[in-house]
Amino acid sequence: MRYTFALLLTGLLLTLPPTAGSQSTAPEIWVVNLDGAVGPASVDMIIRTIDDATSGQAQAVILRMDTPGGLDAAMRDLVEAILASTIPIITYVAPDGARAASAGTYIAYASHIAAMAPATNIGSSTPVSISGPATPAPGPAPGKPPLPSLDSDEEAPSTAVAADPMTNKIVNDAVAYLQSLAELRGRNIDWAEATVREGANLRATEALAQNVIDIVATSINDLMLQLDNRQVAMATGSVTLRTKDARIVQIETDWRHELLSIITDPSIAYGLLLIGVYGLIFEFYSPGMIFPAVTGVICILVGAYGLQMLPFNYAGFALIALGLGLIVAEAVTPTFGVLGIGGLIAFVIGSTILIDTDVPGYSIPIGVIAGFTIATGAILFFIVGAAINARRQVVVTGVRGMVGGSAVVIEDFDGQGRVRAFGEIWTARTEGALSKGAKVKVTGVDGLTLTITKEE
Repeated sequence: MRYTFALLLTGLLLTLPPTAGSQSTAPEIWVVNLDGAVGPASVDMIIRTIDDATSGQAQAVILRMDTPGGLDAAMRDLVEAILASTIPIITYVAPDGARAASAGTYIAYASHIAAMAPATNIGSSTPVSISGPATPAPGPAPGKPPLPSLDSDEEAPSTAVAADPMTNKIVNDAVAYLQSLAELRGRNIDWAEATVREGANLRATEALAQNVIDIVATSINDLMLQLDNRQVAMATGSVTLRTKDARIVQIETDWRHELLSIITDPSIAYGLLLIGVYGLIFEFYSPGMIFPAVTGVICILVGAYGLQMLPFNYAGFALIALGLGLIVAEAVTPTFGVLGIGGLIAFVIGSTILIDTDVPGYSIPIGVIAGFTIATGAILFFIVGAAINARRQVVVTGVRGMVGGSAVVIEDFDGQGRVRAFGEIWTARTEGALSKGAKVKVTGVDGLTLTITKEE
């Protein structure tokens, strides 16, 4: 009995939660990667990581970043999440050779602490839509003095920004946004303007010297050592980081991130929409198959969800819908290509302007557009060909289908009698006399009476 009681007591003790003194007191630092363009999928994962780290009482989140830039809307969503975070967010541009270009600069400026690996760079933050090759400034007119150079004491007009009002609005908005982040975090405000207006860029050591970043670290471990005992100003007060013995928690991508990465690819979203429409067209052409309709609806919904997370052009979307609608109309009311060719032209134009951004990686390749255009043209060719063949075929139903048919006389008669035609007994009218068993040809139909003539 004593042994039984001892075993039960031991089991009970083993099931009890550990006491506070036995729990690990090592703080956690969560590390999440941002590799590639800043888009809906990557931003969604980082924001969820920040929320989970806050709930898990992590000490800080390190955002290890290597990005050429990305979508403005996605970048602003991430910046808002960083500014609203109740735990420090540390941006670390790494590994060696990485960059924080364009949108990455805004994210680094918004972070509570910005760090870079030695062989990295930051900057080039001019909005992509206006950062194309600059138009050379015109030379002086004949007989006019030359324009002052940038090295002269006189102020030369800036050529970094075009003079049109829309460009100025975009640039001024970006400058004010980055400068507000610089003011909030106590970083270099003047360089924030230069990187937007002039596309200025800095390597790690220069960024540290010019107060663009806070730390240059060779690795995560080096970064952790330099962060130890550092005071971080938060909205709720100052926080002291204890990172020397902190436990690193590396966040891996999950199924949601992978799914969003796939369906927010412009080519995938575009393809899903069109495949869905093709499925519906096939179902309408062959009713009752069900599978094409179900697959088409699913593809359209998933493609539309991915497309609405991207900066798409409503005019392009409307032109694609119009083009496909005209092609379907061609199938319903054949016009021998008039509606179909117009629909194909609208389809190509809409596909070209569908994605409203020049950010690398977020445009539909010409090859993809060409492939779907050829497929759509093949469908159009099939529809028009089927319409032409149908028009050439002899009518085989109704009154028109009866004319020219054969019949057999079933009784002798002169002028009017009965014949067997099309599997039925009909009253027939003719000129002259016919004998039973004679073969005749139907030349017309008058109500329920056939007009016949004797076959040669």
